[in-house]
Amino acid sequence: MDAYDKGSGAQRGQDGPAGPDGSDGAADSTETGGSAGIAEATGAAEPTEVTEPTEVTGSAGSSVAAEGAAQASGADGADGADGTSEGAVATAPEEAGPAVEGAAAQPPAPRTGVAALSPRYQVGAVVALAVVAVAVCAHIGLVFLHVAPSNTLTKQHGSVVDEWVFPEFEQNWKLFAPNPLQQNVSVQVRAEVSTAGGEIRTTGWYDLSAEDGRAIDGNPLPSHTQQNELRRAWDFFVASHDSEDRPVGLRGALSETYLRRIALLRLDRHDAAGPGGVVERVQYRSRTTNVKPPPWSGEKVSDRPTLRELPWWSVAAETGGADAGRAGREGGAA
Repeated sequence: MDAYDKGSGAQRGQDGPAGPDGSDGAADSTETGGSAGIAEATGAAEPTEVTEPTEVTGSAGSSVAAEGAAQASGADGADGADGTSEGAVATAPEEAGPAVEGAAAQPPAPRTGVAALSPRYQVGAVVALAVVAVAVCAHIGLVFLHVAPSNTLTKQHGSVVDEWVFPEFEQNWKLFAPNPLQQNVSVQVRAEVSTAGGEIRTTGWYDLSAEDGRAIDGNPLPSHTQQNELRRAWDFFVASHDSEDRPVGLRGALSETYLRRIALLRLDRHDAAGPGGVVERVQYRSRTTNVKPPPWSGEKVSDRPTLRELPWWSVAAETGGADAGRAGREGGAA
């Protein structure tokens, strides 16, 4: 009995519940371990609570975390598993850090526009832009001199300005003040025709202005000739003739020739001469009507049209030249 009293491990082993599959072995292990086994288990679990190694990165930090997790799992399986997962989560950002910091710098963005060209082509682009800029400035300057009041430059170099501006870039004040158009002018023409039977007949009046108006109305891109050919030709004639329809200078004769050719072209479109007929003479007339002023102006103008009838003009020079040219072409073809 005394021996059993002195051996605390044996007595306690007998008192504990015996398992069917050898609980005695478990009791023996407890006896041999004692307090030293408890201290050893506590020491193995302690590294999981120390957080100082979390600053260590790379493979060394991973090895330390893995070793601490393995030692902790020997004493407490659940706590060891938690420690291992926490260590892995804690070291994952540290492992990714050095990889991001050591990444190579991104290449610079590619050049665009003129900067992307070679030096040779850059020089060519600069020269082209300079030429365009000089041409635009010269055009603006010439147009400005054309519309500006008479000055020293226009008196000395007026011919150069006119050659550049006319006819495509002409500027005038007829749409706005000081002299907007206040009249509607209708230009009409008729002809004397020599028929195939030798008779002379006179056609009716063809309203050329009305024809141009119908061609322009509703057309988003009307022809330049439909808009300006007849109007400019009539303005040219009026400006170069006196009130008796007599030409003033050489430009007066030129304006008459211009109107005769326009008349022949328009009459040919309508087949005014008929089969075998020939246009011998043409006659122009104009019908001018004042534009009604707005009701609030109080201005009074006449609404009666004014007619201006020109003398008959022979077109033998124009038709003779055309017949001679036609005969020459036929002879050359033969």
